[in-house]
Amino acid sequence: MGLPSCSQSAPWMLLLCCSLEQLCVASQDYDDYAVNSTDEHPGFLGDGLCPRAIPAELVIQDNITYLSLLKAPLAQLSSPITVLLIPGLYTLVFLVGLPANGLALWVLATRVEKLTSTVFLMNLAAADLLLGLVLPLKIAYYFLGNHWPFGEGLCRFTTAAFYGNMYCSVLLLACISVDRYLAVVHPFSSRSFRSPAFAACTCTAVWGAAAAFTLPLMLLRQSYPLVEANINLCHDALPRYEETQYYYHYFICLIVVGFVGPLGVMLLSSVAVLQVLLRGGQRYANAVKLTALVLLTVVVFYTPSNVLLLVHYSHSCHRLHGDLYVAYMGSLALSACNSCLDPFIYYYVSEDFRAKVRGRLLRHRKHTITSLKTSKETLPPKSSRSQSLV
Repeated sequence: MGLPSCSQSAPWMLLLCCSLEQLCVASQDYDDYAVNSTDEHPGFLGDGLCPRAIPAELVIQDNITYLSLLKAPLAQLSSPITVLLIPGLYTLVFLVGLPANGLALWVLATRVEKLTSTVFLMNLAAADLLLGLVLPLKIAYYFLGNHWPFGEGLCRFTTAAFYGNMYCSVLLLACISVDRYLAVVHPFSSRSFRSPAFAACTCTAVWGAAAAFTLPLMLLRQSYPLVEANINLCHDALPRYEETQYYYHYFICLIVVGFVGPLGVMLLSSVAVLQVLLRGGQRYANAVKLTALVLLTVVVFYTPSNVLLLVHYSHSCHRLHGDLYVAYMGSLALSACNSCLDPFIYYYVSEDFRAKVRGRLLRHRKHTITSLKTSKETLPPKSSRSQSLV
């Protein structure tokens, strides 16, 4: 497979440009908030560090806990980027990624020899497939104007599953890079432990780490109704005091362990692999291009969201009112796009894999036709009256 065409990459580039624009606007708004102290909610001013979500104040009315937002972040919730572009991109990811990863997982599980690399690729396809399965709820949420009608339990599960599968994919990509490093740079010394069983144990540890990453998101409340609007938010606005004491440390650890560490491993592994492949001359030209493409996609699709998290946490609460909300939501949607590209970079780029897919589909089609013929042959012969009516 080649690189995406300009028409296919246009939504991603548009989203990235909109995110950068929001980031520039946010940097101007910080000074406005620092000088202007005439906000409707004086309780918003504070000295603690703030989370990625929009900081909000708790309001209790009739024994029901609400969140109260300023006008600026409230307007961001109904912006065209939030309610149209982002869910539209998630829809594209769902429509492309779900069948692509599902078919890849099916072929890997039934038609490909169970090697060490196959085990890692099967788990990567499963992680990307699970990420696609939780997208319909997020799509409905954004298209409904950031309204979550599905209850607190599903809000926690969807949020945890989204982050968990996304960072699980990053960890698995790092494992695949290390596996290729061992196969290319140390092909003989790594034979003693590079086995499908070892890969399965490694993948089990990765899934366990991803579950541990998302556990905090399952423990605290994620959905709140708004005082200013008749909607329920899911993870997009959270109480300020809870964020400064809890989520700040959580997201910093998530960035370091779930992205910075794996990215560093991928960089070192890829550089070492490229050095060996480049010494092989033109016969490894395709392998060199593929290795560079894999590294480039991880950097392009995952770096913006994690960088925005770090930028967000570098400002104090008294200067931050959720200005990076739209930019971060856009960067998260951009990260989800990587699950669409993984199948085409790791699986369908191989002619042998494409042949197995065609063979599997044609075999299934022939089997279906044969079954229909067999069923037709077992039917009793039609009477002369019936034949005359046809």
